[in-house]
Amino acid sequence: MSIWGRFGEFISRVTSGAISGVADVVEAVRTAFEGDPELRRKVAFSIAMIALSAKMAKADGIVTQDEIRAFHEIFSVPREQERNVARLYDLATADTAGFEAYAERMAGLCGSGERNCRMLEDILDGLFHIAKADGYLHEREVAFLHRVAEIFAIDERRFDGILARHAVRPADDPYAVLGVTRDTPFETVRRRYRELVAENHPDRLIARGVPEEFLAIANDRAAAINIAYEAIERGRVSA
Repeated sequence: MSIWGRFGEFISRVTSGAISGVADVVEAVRTAFEGDPELRRKVAFSIAMIALSAKMAKADGIVTQDEIRAFHEIFSVPREQERNVARLYDLATADTAGFEAYAERMAGLCGSGERNCRMLEDILDGLFHIAKADGYLHEREVAFLHRVAEIFAIDERRFDGILARHAVRPADDPYAVLGVTRDTPFETVRRRYRELVAENHPDRLIARGVPEEFLAIANDRAAAINIAYEAIERGRVSA
């Protein structure tokens, strides 16, 4: 059965029972897929993106067609599973629990349970992709994303790098994209660049549980990293 088949089966089962919100759905993932960590990561990623994007839309106050398109760039949802995705989205929108509660549960569910696994950064990156789709990143969205990053234990340097990659700060700061400063020795810059390239290799992304559609976004991320490194290298050589 495909990941979406398992996702739909799981959502249908848990939402037809006595649950009070998405936090209960997340907790159910822990037990339902306890014997299959890989499937648990994939289902957890999907639930995190759907639930947190719903909460982010509520913070912004409006869902645009551009944001819907951006969501479908991350997920190619089979027609027969659209109802289950909508069910989870509506549950998150109506849930009185704040998004912090979701983010906390997601952080504890990530991978093998470590606080700052790379999948959390992928989730944050996907939320940025959706937030900026309408061509404008609202202050409330930035505050939302920053708070999610704090809960995910993503430090300021890495958060600033994601901000810079998505061009919500002066886009021509290659140092911010790589998460280094202008006085960082070039060997350290090169090492940091190689770390980021390795972290974003498609095989590693798939292993972290992201859907195949997300690789297109990851390619944009990799391109931004390469452009930033090349700009720094040119600047250091000509200096």
